[in-house]
Amino acid sequence: MFGNLGPMEIFIIVAAILILFGAKKIPEFAKGIGKGMKEFKKAVKEVEEDIKLDDDNDEQKKA
Repeated sequence: MFGNLGPMEIFIIVAAILILFGAKKIPEFAKGIGKGMKEFKKAVKEVEEDIKLDDDNDEQKKA
């Protein structure tokens, strides 16, 4: 996907982001993305644990 981007194109993209959002907003944006990813991973882990518990309960009922 990014194989066709050269260093000049990446520089232009970074410059455009800096112009649009400003240097102060980018760390806040990255922090928000990090928190969102952390919450998503936590939710996925909880769902996986629930599924595993349900599977274990089903196996115990069959035995």
